[in-house]
Amino acid sequence: MKLLRVGAPGAERPAVRTDDGQLLDLSSVASDIDGAFLAGDGVDRARAAVAAGGLPALDADGLRVGAPVARPGKIVCVGLNYRDHAAETGAPIPPRPVVFMKDPGTVVGPYDEVLVPRGSVKTDWEVELAVVIGRRARYLDGPEAARAVIAGYAVSHDVSEREFQLEYSPQWDLGKSCETFNPLGPWLVTADEVGDPQNLGLHLSVNGVKRQDGHTSDMIFPVDHIVSYLSQYMVLEPGDVINTGTPAGVALGLPDTPYLRSGDTVELSVDGLGSQRQTFGQA
Repeated sequence: MKLLRVGAPGAERPAVRTDDGQLLDLSSVASDIDGAFLAGDGVDRARAAVAAGGLPALDADGLRVGAPVARPGKIVCVGLNYRDHAAETGAPIPPRPVVFMKDPGTVVGPYDEVLVPRGSVKTDWEVELAVVIGRRARYLDGPEAARAVIAGYAVSHDVSEREFQLEYSPQWDLGKSCETFNPLGPWLVTADEVGDPQNLGLHLSVNGVKRQDGHTSDMIFPVDHIVSYLSQYMVLEPGDVINTGTPAGVALGLPDTPYLRSGDTVELSVDGLGSQRQTFGQA
């Protein structure tokens, strides 16, 4: 099932996208798609409501698509998690997941404008597979337990400012937490529909030029390992988002480092999870 939120920023309503592309209003089932919805068996309730019929259709024409999950409690990110990306940046293969946090306020819709920060000269792109947690998780015992707490997956754009990230602080947060720096969606695709998260292609182009064309099979640490690993050090709550890393092809790793500027357009997708498109503006 594909869940989404539509409407103006701050006034989104929950919806479901059917197999034939129709949008159905889920407002009678839930007030929003958030941690409470996921923790309260919201996915099962939504599925039952769709099967029963009677949910009103929404006219998608001109309707803004927001992030598929309301502001998460936290965004946990894994860096250098693709072998080819580690190689292009000159970093060794990490023996353990490289973990950092991203401000949850960075989450915007998949087609919203993204802002190049004031003073930025190194704003970069990163297409990623996002994991959305559906049940409270702590000290998970291995991959099977990890899979049981995953509600679904989404396309995530982990926009980064490399000067802020790598030159201004020994930690990465400054370059990851600028406003609008995490477009998410268009959908939250439930785990049962996605199947194997290690069998997905990731794609990104800038101004029509293909830059990233990777595959989740190239992850150093697979999804279930990441979720289990993180649960040993923090409690994962329903609605939390985990960005699982990006493949090669970012501006940082390209010979001419073609960083993003106002007016650039980025298009990205993950197989089965939909696509995003953002035009960059100036903060």
